[in-house]
Amino acid sequence: MKPIHVFRHIACEGPGYFGDVLERHGIPYQEIHVDRGAPIPESPAGASALVFMGGPMSVNDSLPWIADELALIRRAYEADIPLLGHCLGGQLISRALGAEVTANTVKEIGWFPVEQVPGAESEQLLAGIPKRFPAYHWHGETFSLPEGAVRLLSSEHCERQAWAMGSTLAFQCHIEMTEAMVREWAAEYAHELQTRAPSVQSATQMQERLSERVRALQAVADKFYGRWLAHVTPGAVRLEAQEHDYHHQA
Repeated sequence: MKPIHVFRHIACEGPGYFGDVLERHGIPYQEIHVDRGAPIPESPAGASALVFMGGPMSVNDSLPWIADELALIRRAYEADIPLLGHCLGGQLISRALGAEVTANTVKEIGWFPVEQVPGAESEQLLAGIPKRFPAYHWHGETFSLPEGAVRLLSSEHCERQAWAMGSTLAFQCHIEMTEAMVREWAAEYAHELQTRAPSVQSATQMQERLSERVRALQAVADKFYGRWLAHVTPGAVRLEAQEHDYHHQA
C-alpha cells in the first residue's frame, strides 16, 4: 500500500503514539518534516492517507506552507483520501474545509477530561469508547465545524474537542501522547505555564501519575486510530486496548 504521509510542524510534536501504532501493524508511513523545509506535495496521490500533527503556530499565521497544506487537504478530501488531524492538524483540516479557527476562551494546557457529545450520530461513531476520559491538551485556539461534520467530544474549557465526517477525523486535544512527549513539551513550552489558571496545569501537575495517565489515553487512542485506519487499510485494523480504569479523572 502507499505510505501514510505524516506532516510534522515542529520537532517535538512528531507522530508519537500514532507512529507506534502504525509500526506495530506494519503500516508504512513517511514523515514530512515541514519544520525542516520539506516541500508540501501538490497532490495527495502518492499517499494512502494524510495525517497532520500539532505545533505552536496558528493556522491564521502568514507562513507560506500553511496555504500549501490547506490546498493539499482540500484536494485530498475531494479525492476521498482519509484525513486525520491532531490539535494544529485538526485546525488545519477544519479551516481547509470551510470552518474558522479563532481564539479559545482560555488556554487549555494539561490533563483535563473530555466527554462524548450526545446525539445518535456521535454515539454510533463513539461506540465502545468511554463516555468521559482524561485527555492531554495544549492549545489557545479552537475550530468551528465544517458543514456536515459531527461533533464528537467536548471539555469544560473547549466545546469542540473532536469531529468526524466520513473518513476525516479531527482532534483539538492530543491523543498521540507518550510519556517522553509530555516531559519534553513541559520543558520546551515552559513559558506558557507561568500564568496560573484553572485551565492551565503546572509542569509538576501534568507529570503526576504520568505512566498511568498515558497508558489510559493510549488505550482510548487505540480505538480511535483503529476505526480511522479501517478507512485506510484494505481490512479493518483491530487494536487490542489494555484494561484501564476510565472512571478515574485527572
